[in-house]
Amino acid sequence: MEDYPRALEEFEERFATEEACRRYLVQLRWPDGFVCPRCGGTRHWPTKRDLHVCAKCSYQVSVKAGTIFQDSHKPLKLWFRAMWWITSEKTGASALGLQRVFALGSYQTAWVWLHKLRRAMVRPGRDRLSGRVEVDETYVGGLDEGHRGRPSREDANKVPVVIAAEEDGNGIGRIRMRRVADLSAESLEGIVQDVVEPGSVVHTDGWQGYVGLGKKGYRHQRDLQKSDRGLFPRVHRVASLLKRWLMGTHQGAVSHEHLDYYLDEFTFRFNRRTSKFRGKLFYRLAQQAVNVDPVPYQTMVKQVRAKTRMKKHNI
Repeated sequence: MEDYPRALEEFEERFATEEACRRYLVQLRWPDGFVCPRCGGTRHWPTKRDLHVCAKCSYQVSVKAGTIFQDSHKPLKLWFRAMWWITSEKTGASALGLQRVFALGSYQTAWVWLHKLRRAMVRPGRDRLSGRVEVDETYVGGLDEGHRGRPSREDANKVPVVIAAEEDGNGIGRIRMRRVADLSAESLEGIVQDVVEPGSVVHTDGWQGYVGLGKKGYRHQRDLQKSDRGLFPRVHRVASLLKRWLMGTHQGAVSHEHLDYYLDEFTFRFNRRTSKFRGKLFYRLAQQAVNVDPVPYQTMVKQVRAKTRMKKHNI
């Protein structure tokens, strides 16, 4: 049963204490009762230090251990308020905004929090798209964001992003997005297989990278017209909203290495845009936050630093 506050007043009343926040996480992490992460035992007893001791193997575990909250010295009350604020902001949240609203000690802290939460915005094993699905690419970055068609090899600032959008009558259903290294058949067909249910109708243009979808279990509608203007209205609408969001909320300051997590956030918000209660987004985020492995700051920035060193030494 989904359990979440419907409005801000209810949220503030319900999560006024650390104990209330902790109980909620316990409920989300072990909805069917405690399960020891080491031996699978179900009997336990609590300690005064808010640990759960397994009766079978004596392993002590905190409800925060193994989640995005692990090793955080900030109170859960603050985390909960941040999650509520982030999911309530229709246009998303920036690290600078988070730092200002919650008086976090540094921009780095706010940046880390947002990236931890973005990693919790994708549910492992989520359902694939189905029915009729448009699939096309767009390009993020570069000086000419209005450019249509596939860019030249020389334009290294542009990053290809594949967008898949369900047709829902004349509207848009659920979406999936992913950055790709290239537009080869291996990359494009692999993404379609990951995000679209076999047997679905997949509508693409005539690019050779999609030509093998019919052999992968899909009903492939391949449009050979030279111009795709008007052929993929759902994908192009999503692409336009994505670029506007990246430039508006984040001023375009999104590194290629972290782009996937911004795409996850956009997808999380878009697919829940019709939710009647904003509290449901908070619930989904909190629910997934206790099922995502902790990611230290050093791991988050490792790829970026490695790329910076390579550029510096012309590698």
